[in-house]
Parts: sequence; C-alpha cells; structure tokens
Amino acid sequence: MCTFHSTPDLADTLGDYVLSCDTQFRNFGGKTKFAGRIVTVRCMEDNGLVKKLLNSPGNGKVLVVDAGGNLHTAMVGDQIAKAALDNGWKGIIVNGAIRDSEEIGQLDIAVKALGTNPRRSAKDGVGKVNERVSFGGVDFIADHTVYGDADGIVVMDEPICE
Repeated sequence: MCTFHSTPDLADTLGDYVLSCDTQFRNFGGKTKFAGRIVTVRCMEDNGLVKKLLNSPGNGKVLVVDAGGNLHTAMVGDQIAKAALDNGWKGIIVNGAIRDSEEIGQLDIAVKALGTNPRRSAKDGVGKVNERVSFGGVDFIADHTVYGDADGIVVMDEPICE
C-alpha cells in the first residue's frame, strides 16, 4: 500500500523537480489526503463521461476532470461522488465546479474543485478520456501518479511506492 506523509514533504524531497499544481483548489470531500494513478477526462458543461467513469471500477485511481475552469455547471454531485467511493476511486480533482458540497463533505473520498454551482450539467457524454490535460502549470497524464492533501497537488510520472 502506498502512503506518503504530505505534499510539502514530497516537494522538499523533489526540490526544483517538483511538479506542484498552482491552481488553488478547495477541498470538499470527507478526506483531504489521497494518492493514485491518474485517469483524465476533458469535458465542458457535460458530465456524462465523468458519471460513466466513476460508476466503473476505480481500483484506487484518481479522476482528473478538466472542465476548463468553467464554474457555470457542476461536473460532480453527491450521487456521482458516492458512486466513485463505492467503486474504489481514491479521489476526484475538478478544474471546475461541483454541487451538493455538504453531502460530498460527508463522504470518505477526496474531492477537490474550484468552487460550487447548483446548476447541473448536460449528460450527453461529450468529451475526451485519458488525453493529457494541463492546468496550474502541470500536465496530468493518464497512469502518472497524483498526490493530494490540504496543501496542494503533486504529480509524478512514477509513484514513490506501489
């Protein structure tokens, strides 16, 4: 099992080579510390692919949702977050908005997002899965490893442990 102490410890260990995300996410889930292999989805105001992915086995992975920083519609709500937890996902990072934040805060899963909006998104499944997404000065690449906690997010191409 992979454990780590904190993203600041990783940053100290990696020094100038650290890939830490500059985007200032808020923590919404009941957990703040997480680590796992990355799965990416790029979608805008349509969370059909997000729902599909999080309703499938997560095997300890982290879903990185790039909604382009758009806060107009929520990409994750309580039902989708609960599905992620039930299917073994370790966390969700949303470069956009979520909703049902109080309910998500009661779930034992890490959820980071820019903010909230009660407006639901479309469900057409428009978007791309496992393409490189970039925000906060970091590339999120499928099967690379992401570490997150209350202090931020660090991405590494190889995990520090399996």
